[in-house]
Parts: sequence; structure tokens; C-alpha cells
Amino acid sequence: MIRPKIQTNIVYKHLANTDKKIVVEQGGTRSGKTYNILLWIIFNYCANNNNKIITICRKSFPSLRATVMRDFMAILQNYKCYNEQYHNKSNSEYHLFGNLVEFISLDQPQKIRGRKRDLLFVNEGNELYYEDMQQLLFRTQDRIILDFNPSDEYHWIYDKLIPRDDCVFYKTTYLDNPFIEASIRKEIERLRDTDEQYWQIYGLGERSASRSTIFKYVEVNQIPQAAELIAYGMDFGYTNDPTTFVSVYSQGHNLYIQEHLYRTQMTTSDINNFLKELNLTSKPIYADSAEPRLISELRAMGHNIFSSIKGKDSVNAGIDLLKRYKIHILATSTNAISEFRNYKWKEDKAGMLINTPEDKHNHIIDPCRYATYSILSRPNFGKYALH
Repeated sequence: MIRPKIQTNIVYKHLANTDKKIVVEQGGTRSGKTYNILLWIIFNYCANNNNKIITICRKSFPSLRATVMRDFMAILQNYKCYNEQYHNKSNSEYHLFGNLVEFISLDQPQKIRGRKRDLLFVNEGNELYYEDMQQLLFRTQDRIILDFNPSDEYHWIYDKLIPRDDCVFYKTTYLDNPFIEASIRKEIERLRDTDEQYWQIYGLGERSASRSTIFKYVEVNQIPQAAELIAYGMDFGYTNDPTTFVSVYSQGHNLYIQEHLYRTQMTTSDINNFLKELNLTSKPIYADSAEPRLISELRAMGHNIFSSIKGKDSVNAGIDLLKRYKIHILATSTNAISEFRNYKWKEDKAGMLINTPEDKHNHIIDPCRYATYSILSRPNFGKYALH
């Protein structure tokens, strides 16, 4: 092929100059990281290989289609490389220089857990759960590229991916993008005076402590013997969301939380087997009341499981109850720790916090609410149940 002259920035050079299996690109807004990763995939990896499978992935398909897929096709068109006969729109695939480029999202589990791939690009990787990423890693042979804006102060990317000896980490900002328009540059720099947190994340590309984080907690190595198990909590998922299970202990004004399960693709039979293997006490399990059929099936299998108690505005009521206690989380409960770190209040269009939590990072939080609200919200709790 006749290779066009392409305009790149430092992100392209990162990819061209490293031999590490995993490349993590953290960046502020408009640093050019996604665009240059796509340039490298098209004009370096695909141009120099044949019969490779390249997977470009994001959490949801609408987001994938509106961002990275659109950019990919625009690059091909801008550099006169697009040919409609190579574009399988129904399967979201493009055959490029003898290679297959496929676009998938995490609501397509058959593709994630299906065939192997040679190159993986995860766009906005902080949207994924660690288990999602692990499944993708298992099936990727050559290289994994992941980009994201550091909107989460704590994340599995920092704890589990970047410390690997086969991973290289880069950070870029809008200053690394020589092609950015002057008006956009000014708008980003305006954040320096208007929103310190946004400036930290989107201007400087740095992690920032969030003012919207809901809970504070303490990590502990063990649950005190004097703490009493009050209940278990369970939340159900399947394809994208995990099924989760926690135990909650109480001692005075302290709550202790232990995570036992955080797994996708669990059938009713799988859940039944898990609960039997856990050898639970007689304490009740409180689960998502939106799943009465599943709860009934598990009760018929012999489990002491009930729908969680729900009152008016039960989510906020459950959060308020949890916040009355000092929360301790077992250090081995890594998903619980991650969620308590990142569970946040929503912000309105003006950047003001509103009294509604974001609907994410709550797969452990929710069963903790179910267990505590169903027991501790009772007026006489503690008078007879605890000693």
C-alpha cells in the first residue's frame, strides 16, 4: 500500500517505541490519546500485519458507536482508505489490509468470551469491571492498549494493571496535542479558575479526590470476634452486572463488611451451589426485591432468603443508615473497597451535587444496604438481638 503522511502526537510514539504487552494511556481531555491509538492501529499494526484480529471495545455499544467507532471510520475516510465493500455494518466489522477489526461492547458477552484476538484496544477502560478486563486479557495474544480519563481516584487499573511487569503507563494532557484548536485550549485552561477538580482531571490528566464520594471507610485485616453477624446481603446480575454476596457484622457504632461473591454469568443453579458451599449460619439473606421469582426459587431450594425491606426513598434511606456507622471493610474484599471508594453523588449541569447517587459502583453497596436496612432500621433492633 502507499502509506499516507499522517499527523501524530506523542501517544503514537509511545506505542511505536515500546515492546510491553500492556500499554495504559491516562490522559486529560483532548490529549489526542484515542485518536492517535487508532492511527497507530491502522497505519502501523494493520499496515504491517496480515490475518490479525483486532478488537476495539467499550462498555456500551451506543457509546462505542458514537465515539471510537466513528473516529476509526473518519480516519479511514480522511486518509482515503475507506472502502464500503470491506465494511460489514451489521456485524460492526471492517476488513483492513487483510486484517479483521471488530467493534464490541460488554453487552455482547459471546464476543468477549468467544474467539481469541491478537490486539485489544479498550477505550475508556475505567468503565469496565476488573472481571470484564480479565476475560478480555485471557483471549488476547499480542498487545492490550487501554485509555481513560482519570475520573476515579481509585480503580483496579491502578491496583491490578499498572503494577504488572509487562505493563507500561503513560500520562498525557491537552499540551501534548499540537493540533488542538486555540478555542478548545482556552476552554480547558478556564477550568483552572472555575473548577479545581475538573482542572485536575481533564486539564492535568491527574487523579483527583472527589467531593462527591459518599462513604468513608477503614480497611481491616480481620473482623473482631465480638462483632455479631446481623445478616447477609445479595444482589443479582448476569451479563454485564455481577451477582454479589456480602456478610455484615455490627459492634456498637461499627459495621464490618466482608465480600464473598462478585461474579457474572451465574445461573440460579450456580447461586444455589455457591450458597450451599459457603455453609452459612441461620442468619437471613436479604436480596434485591426486584427479583421475586429468583428469591422464591432459592427459598424453595432451602435457603433463608428474603426480599429486602423497602420504604419510601429506600436507596437514600439505606445510604443514610450506613453513614450513621463507622464502616470497616475486610482488606481482602477488593471489589467492596473499590466500590466504596468510587460510589458518588450525581452532579447537575451546573456541577452542583444532588441528593441522588450515581447508578454505578453499587453492586456491593446495594446488598450492604439490603442487609443493614432490613435489620437495623427496625425500632427495637439492639434491645433484644444484640448483647
